Amino acid sequence: MTARMDVLDLVLKTKVIAVIRMKNAAKLPDVAAALARGGVKALEVTMTVPGALDVIRTMAAAKGPGTIIGAGTVLDPETALSAVEAGADFIVSPVLNPDLIRVCRESDVFVAPGAFTPTEILSAWRLGADVVKVFPATSLGPAFFKDLRGPLPGIRVMPTGGVHLENAAEFIRQGACCVGVGTALLDPKLIERGDWEALAGSARRLVASLAAVEGPPHSSGS
Repeated sequence: MTARMDVLDLVLKTKVIAVIRMKNAAKLPDVAAALARGGVKALEVTMTVPGALDVIRTMAAAKGPGTIIGAGTVLDPETALSAVEAGADFIVSPVLNPDLIRVCRESDVFVAPGAFTPTEILSAWRLGADVVKVFPATSLGPAFFKDLRGPLPGIRVMPTGGVHLENAAEFIRQGACCVGVGTALLDPKLIERGDWEALAGSARRLVASLAAVEGPPHSSGS
């Protein structure tokens, strides 16, 4: 398992976590390999994937250098601990659960709990979030993150939901430290026909667009 600060450094450097939510887990290794070739190094396997813990265990054991495997859609501390035991390098949740944050910090594991309002975002940060997942960001848009930096300039936030290849860079420009991208990156049609090179190409375009923009500075300190 990769140390918490190393995970944070990688996420801040690459600026993206790929959210893998698939019904057919058999294709997950190929999907992960294609994303990694495209430069997306943080791969989140949601707990809605059939046999998610076994998938995480297999992917964690086989991951290449510089790639990290995480668990997403984690709702409670028990599931978080099970994912960590399976080899997850990081934990992402759509909700704010103080006990989940606590067990991750006690285990020295990167955690990104979910929040929506400024009050929830601040609460998550004060409880020990490494990054606060702002979800769903679909109805908020990039301007929300610019507005948020006024009263809450020191909080690292990650929009998830409504982020796609065309607007991801704008979220970074307006103040997000990284983005969570799911279906927009993992095109179901490409996966269905096994077009891994096209999938890797989408990842490359996303990574290039994020590398080309500089948002406000984000410290990697805890």
